[in-house]
Amino acid sequence: MRWRGAPYGVLRGALTACAALVLLVLGAAVPASAHATLRGSDPADGTVLQRAPRELTLTFSESVGLLTDSFRVYDPRNHRLRTGEAGHAPGHSDTARLTLPARLGKGTYTVAWRVVSADSHPVSGALTFSVGERTATPVTALPDRTENQTTTGLYNIARYLAYLAMALLLGTAAFAVYCRPPSRGHLRPLLLVGAWTLLGTTLALLLLRGPYEEGTAPSNAFATLAHTVTTRPGELLLLRLLLLLVAAAGALTLRHWRRRVPRRAALTTAAVLAVALTLTWSASDHASAGIQVPVALASTTLHLLATAVWLGGLAALLLTLRRAKDAQALPPRVVTRFSRVALTSVVVLVITGTYQSWRGLGSWQALTGTSYGRILLAKLAAVTLLLLAAAWSRVWTASLARPVTAERVRVLEGAGAPAVSEAPEPVSPSLMLTYLRRSVLAEAAVAVVVLVLTTLLTSTLPGRAAEEAATGGGPAGTGVAGIPSASVTTIPFDTGTPGGRGKVQITLDPGRVGPNSVQAVVYGPDGGLASVPELRIAFLLPSRDLGPLDTKVTNRGGYWAASTFSLPMPGTWTMRATVRVSELDQVTVERRVRVVR
Repeated sequence: MRWRGAPYGVLRGALTACAALVLLVLGAAVPASAHATLRGSDPADGTVLQRAPRELTLTFSESVGLLTDSFRVYDPRNHRLRTGEAGHAPGHSDTARLTLPARLGKGTYTVAWRVVSADSHPVSGALTFSVGERTATPVTALPDRTENQTTTGLYNIARYLAYLAMALLLGTAAFAVYCRPPSRGHLRPLLLVGAWTLLGTTLALLLLRGPYEEGTAPSNAFATLAHTVTTRPGELLLLRLLLLLVAAAGALTLRHWRRRVPRRAALTTAAVLAVALTLTWSASDHASAGIQVPVALASTTLHLLATAVWLGGLAALLLTLRRAKDAQALPPRVVTRFSRVALTSVVVLVITGTYQSWRGLGSWQALTGTSYGRILLAKLAAVTLLLLAAAWSRVWTASLARPVTAERVRVLEGAGAPAVSEAPEPVSPSLMLTYLRRSVLAEAAVAVVVLVLTTLLTSTLPGRAAEEAATGGGPAGTGVAGIPSASVTTIPFDTGTPGGRGKVQITLDPGRVGPNSVQAVVYGPDGGLASVPELRIAFLLPSRDLGPLDTKVTNRGGYWAASTFSLPMPGTWTMRATVRVSELDQVTVERRVRVVR
């Protein structure tokens, strides 16, 4: 049977375009690289020490994994120093230590670091400290420690395809078992495509994991494989491969010994394998870090299973409807059963999605003030459209399940069905089947968009963590055991002109109500200290309509400072920095900072 009609062709084209979007747009996108935030360091970023430190300590917001080359230290001339091997502080998986060479000379040292956060995403950054005095480093660009675009693109494509393959495999299997179409042979290609795609993407992720973490080219895949299989993400990928092999062996056994294997035992084994397979995703993403990890793991696993059953089942239902020559060839129980399982999936998705949204956002402000919140809003809008499409499908599903008389004809006409006779004769089942095909296709098209946004969320810094990063990893002015500490904030800027980008690092000490000192250092596009003709820093408190309060920082020869600046009250202040890089080019950037009593 061929699908006809201009609207149908448009919907099918939209579905194809959405699938292409997954591969092209998302595959080339670079995910957020700050899922764990740097809470502090010793020496602190931007400080000037009288004596050279013997070791460097970095403390993160969650446990981190160390790479073979996690830390690189450069002297004032941008020459890399030989350092000891990095390791964790005893009993603290969120703290990394590095032994520094003895007798460091005077000047500014740069530390480039790269670790892996608990949710498996690489985290990179840089900081500086000075011995004796601050010095300007030569204009020599430091090696890029962020991302290799080719590796990141390939890794993202494999990761998104793995999500799609998982949904297709589990959803099709659930549809075949629960909805029981009269013939299941047509579902075999979907199962094979899902299984082989998931197997191939898992192998690709395992090979690319090392270069992805290190930020190197894909050619280093085999060189880093030995290290990859000893990490938690690598172990989870190996477990996924093992589960796929076990599932394949079980399917072959069931095919040859179907009459000797009890149905209940087979279904129980399949359910256990599906849950274990889904756990290999939830245990390596946002659920594995942050607050309430056990509850988050259970919620994420249920969320993924419900998504797979619904969206993968939609693909199976589409294929089943396409093969049905008429309504008599498709028993009503098939669509009514899928309607029930889809409704159950929606309930699970709403409950688990609400919890995950609260856990990821942390505040209402993060809903519109962070990338995570804005993508979440887009997903909620798409889910609303998906629910409307699903409700439309349920109308036609119910119509197929029972005859429709003249009274129900008027209801269907109001829903968009073509006008029919007022005689108490049933509406043509073939017509209902046609409209059901179209509504399910529309539902599938929107479902692909939902899956795209879901995968985007997994690679975006959660709103709760983003707010911590914006305030320097916690409330300013509170350090270990409540000891007052400085608030160090780094704000990138870009005037839009050649050489007009960089970052300004502002230290507010102690970051409490009352007298404070302000110090600022400007870094150029090469990562070295930069000299700018003017820098202005002001503070505003929007909630009290207070400010701007000018700090009146002055150039102290390599850095800017104000010895005394008073903050009158606590709250979340907006720190506004205006950087002028030439006679005509300047830019104003802002960042929020928390001030306590």
